[in-house]
Amino acid sequence: MQAFYEKPNHNHDFYCRNCTGASSSILGYRSHLHEHIELAMLFDGHTHATIDSTEYDVYGGDILIVFPNQIHDFRTIQKEKYVLLKLAPELISELRQFTTALPCSNVIRGGSSDPELRALIERITGIYGSEEPYKDAILHGYLLAFFGKLLQKMELRDVQSGDYHVVGLIMNYCSNNFRKNLSLSVLEKELHLNKYYISHILSNKLHIGFNDYINSLRISGACKYLLKSDHTITEISELVGFNTLRTFNRAFIKQMGCTPSEYRNKRKDMPHEVPSQKKSIYSNHIQEEL
Repeated sequence: MQAFYEKPNHNHDFYCRNCTGASSSILGYRSHLHEHIELAMLFDGHTHATIDSTEYDVYGGDILIVFPNQIHDFRTIQKEKYVLLKLAPELISELRQFTTALPCSNVIRGGSSDPELRALIERITGIYGSEEPYKDAILHGYLLAFFGKLLQKMELRDVQSGDYHVVGLIMNYCSNNFRKNLSLSVLEKELHLNKYYISHILSNKLHIGFNDYINSLRISGACKYLLKSDHTITEISELVGFNTLRTFNRAFIKQMGCTPSEYRNKRKDMPHEVPSQKKSIYSNHIQEEL
C-alpha cells in the first residue's frame, strides 16, 4: 500500500463534512495517514476501506473510524451518504485512548443507527455551520460526548511501540525533502533513527522499499510539472531529484507505464487529471502533499 503523509494546517484542527442530502457523494480517497482522528458515519452506500493492511467493507448504518497515524484508504463501491469528521486528538484530550491505543476493529457495525450517536452527530453538524455564541465550547462538549459514547462500543488494544508515530515522522520528512539527495543514511542522521529500523518500518507498514517510496514521490511531482509547466523532460528530472535522465525515465515507466513524453502528450487535454494526486476534500485545512 503506497501512502502519502497528509500534513495538517494547525489553524484548522476540526473539520466536518455533511453529505447526507439528496445527492450522494463519493467518500473514496487514496492511501494516506495523518495525525488526526478521522470518522465516517455512513447512512447509505458501500465503501471498501483498508486500514493498516486490514480490509473492511463498510455499509450504510456503520461507522468507520481511523486513529492517528493509521495508514488508510477508502474506495467507493456504491456512492455514499455520510457525515465525515476529522479532528486533532488534542481537541478531546480528555479521551487519551486515541493516542495510547488502537482499535481491534475500525468499523462499528450499526453504529450510525444508534439514536444517541445520531442525535449527537446532528448537533455537531448543526453547530459546525453556525455562528452561535460559545460555539467552540459547545462543540467541544458534543464531541466529547460523541466520542465517549463511541469508545463504549469499541474494543481497544494498547500500542506497545512508537512505530505509528515514527511512520508519520519518516513520511513527513520524505514528502518535504524528496527533491534532495536522500538515502537511509541521510534519514538516520536527520531523524536520529537507525537506518535499518527506518527500512523495517517502510517495509512492514507501507509495504514498499525506501528507494521505491522516494521515487514514487518524485514521479508524482514530475506528473504535475509535465501537465502544468513548459519545463523540458531533463529539467523536470532534475527538479524532482533524479540524478540522471535515464534513472528518471526508468522509474517513470515503472510507476506510470509510459515514458514522461508519452504521459505529457496523452494528458495534455486533461490538465486536472494527475494520477495518484487526487485533491483532498480537506483542502481548507490540509496542505498539498507536494
